[in-house]
Amino acid sequence: MEERRNGIPTRLLGSTGARVTLIGVGGYHQGKVGAELGQRIVRTAIDEGINFLDNAWCYHDGESERIMGLALQGGYRDKVFLMTKNHGRDGATYRKQLEESLTRLKVDMIDLVQFHDIGPGDAARIFSEGAIEAALEAREQGKIRFIGFTGHTWPSLHAEMLERAKALGEGFAWDTVQLPINLLDAQYHSFMQAIVPPARERGMGVIGMKSLAGGELLKTGVTPQDAIAFALSQPIDTLVTGIDSLEVLQQNLDIARAWQPLSERDERRLLEAVAEPASRGHLETYKRVPQGS
Repeated sequence: MEERRNGIPTRLLGSTGARVTLIGVGGYHQGKVGAELGQRIVRTAIDEGINFLDNAWCYHDGESERIMGLALQGGYRDKVFLMTKNHGRDGATYRKQLEESLTRLKVDMIDLVQFHDIGPGDAARIFSEGAIEAALEAREQGKIRFIGFTGHTWPSLHAEMLERAKALGEGFAWDTVQLPINLLDAQYHSFMQAIVPPARERGMGVIGMKSLAGGELLKTGVTPQDAIAFALSQPIDTLVTGIDSLEVLQQNLDIARAWQPLSERDERRLLEAVAEPASRGHLETYKRVPQGS
């Protein structure tokens, strides 16, 4: 039987054992809207039942983490699954950024820390310059619970992260991956097709993002409701959503509470509606073909 939090569907985050709401709050916009509104958005989302919070060390020079840290005071930290992202590609940088994230978020432990925005050459550095060892050390010290990675540049870069982890054998396995999940991605060098299946085979949690392709998807005439409904109908555990107002928060809550998995017919209808612009990839401005590919 499906479990819900105040009407919001929940799913297990891969093999972590943690149950998270099907939508989460993206941290980027909190640093954009400012401390007062940012805190209101985070606390209202938690009061409404959302328990997955996204952030990153780099967002607005740390302001997003600082605002979220303030919002989590007064007992709110205990109600959420807290995630942030780290840019460290070597051990020293990873450790430094993690300590800064812990300080800004005002916590002793972060549930999930993900290597952020994987680009060309990053996998080789992470697995050869001490970053993986630093993450494992932090987990052993109780500073983090789970380890993952994110990115939107190109599926082959995610595939390399999966393969390098596999090469380590039983000594290491990714807990999560975060990637674009939307109607455009489904039809152009697709993360959904290339990365989600092997991640699921490994028992990883799958975190969706960019359900509106940074707003570009709306240029095709697809509504936010249909775009988010499509993303939620994919084999993901939670969808990070950008929320810059209480009105957008309420819209996303309404969509999540009313959501039912799309039928194959409805999915096909939506995919066909954006097939022409999707095939060119020009609306997915965050994707970049790695040199040499």
